[in-house]
Amino acid sequence: MTPPPSRSPRVSSHAVAAALDALRPQFGDRLTENPTIRTQHANTLSRVPSEPPDAVIFPLTTDEVAAIVRTCAAHSVPMIPFGTGTSFEGHVNAPRGGLSIDTLRMKRIVAVNADDLDCVVEAGVTRMELNDHVRQQGLFFPIDPGADASLGGMAATRASGTNAVRYGTMRDNVLALTVVLPNGEIVRTAGRARKSSAGYDLTRLLIGAEGTLGILTEVTLRLHGLPEQISAGHCPFPDIRAACDTVIRTIQCGVSIARIELLDEVQIKACNAYSRLDLPETPTLFVEFHGGPAAVAEQVERFGDIAREFSSGAFVWADRPEDRTRLWTARHNSYWAACGLRPGAKGIPTDVCVPISQLADCIGETKVDIVATGLVAPIIGHVGDGNFHVLPLVDDSDKAELERAFGFVDRMVARAIAMEGTCTGEHGIGQSNRKYMALEFGDAGLALMRTIKRAIDPLNVMNPGKILFD
Repeated sequence: MTPPPSRSPRVSSHAVAAALDALRPQFGDRLTENPTIRTQHANTLSRVPSEPPDAVIFPLTTDEVAAIVRTCAAHSVPMIPFGTGTSFEGHVNAPRGGLSIDTLRMKRIVAVNADDLDCVVEAGVTRMELNDHVRQQGLFFPIDPGADASLGGMAATRASGTNAVRYGTMRDNVLALTVVLPNGEIVRTAGRARKSSAGYDLTRLLIGAEGTLGILTEVTLRLHGLPEQISAGHCPFPDIRAACDTVIRTIQCGVSIARIELLDEVQIKACNAYSRLDLPETPTLFVEFHGGPAAVAEQVERFGDIAREFSSGAFVWADRPEDRTRLWTARHNSYWAACGLRPGAKGIPTDVCVPISQLADCIGETKVDIVATGLVAPIIGHVGDGNFHVLPLVDDSDKAELERAFGFVDRMVARAIAMEGTCTGEHGIGQSNRKYMALEFGDAGLALMRTIKRAIDPLNVMNPGKILFD
């Protein structure tokens, strides 16, 4: 599916050339028009086609980002922030051309304040790099979207992941940001205090803005103490509703669970083949518990009791790190495992979220729709917070099949929104999900968003064509 064409024209080659000529003396070989590098800085995994930028630049500091932004703004050249490029929804595409600003060389861990359980990092630091650094102090950063994404990109897309049921999302774990605005000004949105009533909440405005309001260059994050003990396990169920009802009861009973992931029978089959597991090919929950030994043992026992109420199979858990790693590695490789179900097909990443009381109905109706549409489409979800993904696998040369698949996606999103959910729990809008914004927010909500965008970025040069139609 291609996104609607941008209403704004592609930037002129003369404007791009003028901006690049102005930047070359300062950046030298950190500014490139190499076609391969440009292609690498366009979308590759989404349902929308790749649209490479005209050039790519690699800043090292916030001041360098500000210099780039001022130059591009002076020539009305679009700017597309880039981290690791792991997002699914076309966030890094350049529909109007312009300059991709790659922050991945901004790698400083500026400060770790262990006593306050927070840290300040540059945007290019990845979550694994941060965790490797703070582990020696008994700390960790819990947001885990699967990929080793950059922390600036995770804040820009309001990332979530497998630990969200206990630790929240990026929205809950970012204390402050340093951002370069579209006019080149540098703003710090807050201090390190755990709460504030001062003025507008600029931090929350920019988290999830997908680079449309500015370029994030530093992120202040909450850290957490490493759990004394971690236990993980898996538990099969006779059907999707039994698994979902177990999730709902577990949350309602206050079981302090760190991760609770649902894989349907199709996804389990894929993981068995790809990761060499031997799990029963039936809907399955992967779970993990954090805490002291006694607390973890109690949580495991309570979860097992709840699961048995819903006719679960054997609940198998493991305390050894290598066993837990094998389980969660299979979970994180689920996208590639799913693609193996239909070699040569293209996956269409999707992501909806509903109140957990609606979870069983939403997934159940979605499963019925998958069968009726004749799709191969495994389901996996961070179901502790009502979030799940479906990956239809389609032959992208078959127009009729594509139309069926995208019709299915439209119905799934409409179903989730009708259940007071959202078109995306963690992927973000980018280009792929823009058409659902009116359904979710209405005309007045969209008008308010456009007012904010025009006020901050009147030239529409900051990641144009994302979230809102131009």
